Amino acid sequence: MDINFNKNEDHNKLLLTQLKQRFAQVKLGGGEKRIEKLHAEGKMTARERIDYLLDSKKTAIEIGAFTGEGMYAEHGGCPSGGVVVKMGYIQGKQCILVANDATVKAGAWFPITAKKNLRAQEIAMENHLPIIYLVDSAGVYLPMQDEIFPDKEHFGRIFRNNAIMSSMGITQIAAVMGSCVAGGAYLPIMSDEAMIVDKTGSIFLAGSYLVKAAIGENIDNETLGGATTHCEISGVTDYKAKDDKDALDRIKRIVGKIGDYEKTGFNREISSKPTLDEKEIYGILPKLRTDQYDMLEIIKRLVDHSEIDLYKGDYGKSIITGYARIDGWAVGIIANQRSVSKTKKGEIQFGGVIYSDSADKATRFIANCNQKKIPLVFLQDVTGFMVGSKSEHGGIIKDGAKMVNAVANSVVPKFTVVIGNSYGAGNYAMCGKAYDPRLIVAWPSAELAVMGGTQAAKVLVQIEASTLKNKGEVVDEQKEQELFDKIKARYDEQVSPYYAAARLWTDAIIDPLDTRTWISMGIEAANQAPITKKFNMGVLQV
Repeated sequence: MDINFNKNEDHNKLLLTQLKQRFAQVKLGGGEKRIEKLHAEGKMTARERIDYLLDSKKTAIEIGAFTGEGMYAEHGGCPSGGVVVKMGYIQGKQCILVANDATVKAGAWFPITAKKNLRAQEIAMENHLPIIYLVDSAGVYLPMQDEIFPDKEHFGRIFRNNAIMSSMGITQIAAVMGSCVAGGAYLPIMSDEAMIVDKTGSIFLAGSYLVKAAIGENIDNETLGGATTHCEISGVTDYKAKDDKDALDRIKRIVGKIGDYEKTGFNREISSKPTLDEKEIYGILPKLRTDQYDMLEIIKRLVDHSEIDLYKGDYGKSIITGYARIDGWAVGIIANQRSVSKTKKGEIQFGGVIYSDSADKATRFIANCNQKKIPLVFLQDVTGFMVGSKSEHGGIIKDGAKMVNAVANSVVPKFTVVIGNSYGAGNYAMCGKAYDPRLIVAWPSAELAVMGGTQAAKVLVQIEASTLKNKGEVVDEQKEQELFDKIKARYDEQVSPYYAAARLWTDAIIDPLDTRTWISMGIEAANQAPITKKFNMGVLQV
């Protein structure tokens, strides 16, 4: 191994260490004191409840662990968006689990909380997975109610999705393990089955204080909406549990009896590990996002037997397309090539840039995978489409539009891994969040933005300097450097994978060695939702 390999390895392992440290902090939710308070009340934490439900010998993945990070500082923060979401197995059945974290503002809903809950429901609907709600929430966070209440993708969409999933035959089970108030009280009754924990669970549209203020009635919360009330009088809930574990054990028994779904029929063989050492990814991936490397060497450490059958391997070399297997599942891989290459005409193609021939190749490959019912895996390290007169005259916009069209209309499940750069229209063509990947994850090395920090800062400095000069101010080299440093610092923060994960532009930041697990679990989930549409690219200017 050369010195650059060692430097890259040290850098990427440091990023991974930072990821683990930040995740350890996130797992504490509202902090150790609030966890102790919850335990004193005889309750488990959100993560403890989920871990108790999940099969211990099976792998689980967490969606949106870094949701809300760095947001709402003026309100005390909102770790993990105040809700924990995992995809895992209960009694061998793949499920989505959603648990309010009562250590974070008593489980109150921030705007990002609603977005995360909707993402969990979206995953359940796309893949026909049972979804389990572990409810312990004080309802909408009132100081921010205008950002969570009335819009299409706000709080009310949760209950609309409850109704849609019910009509789709997707199992929904709710366990009320703490507060369940106001609009949130509709969730248990809109689920297929609901249970409530005695003495700690409560459901009501308005609590005792509000009832007193509204109609003058004196009543305590337990009598108003406790387990006995809703299991024996109102009939809102179906089961009374004596404690958290009793409720969770009942969920296990219910899920264990759910029948199987019709399978989509994605091709799978016995799983095999890559023959090349997966850990070498850390040394191959460069420290600097501007450096070149061979993406094919990354792919060979992600796929079974380290084998990929390249499609049009000698054409459109700035994108790699090919068939492979990941954990036994057949996949079509579309990846940005980051090494500089020459075409047969002797033309130089720069790594990470999409050219017309590359876009054309990718479009054809996407169509092939749709015809063969093969899931698509996008590995992003893209700076955008090629610019300049030659590209424009050659129809780069038209070829790029074809690729975007193919990605948008693809009916096989898509999975996106942001390995490095994810800039501009390249993000779209390589199946960014707007193009409905079933799962989208980022490595710690990822950057997401319209363009890189340096390029953006240079453009913005020119604009800012021109504005200042028009006002009669003197802008010398020192002033321009100050502007550049200020703008770049702000931009660098925004291109961070944590900035993206906080806003759910990605589902997770993961160790590169966990990539195979995420894709495999994603395809297994997608295999439970038969494809009902045909691939059709509509009208194109050819």
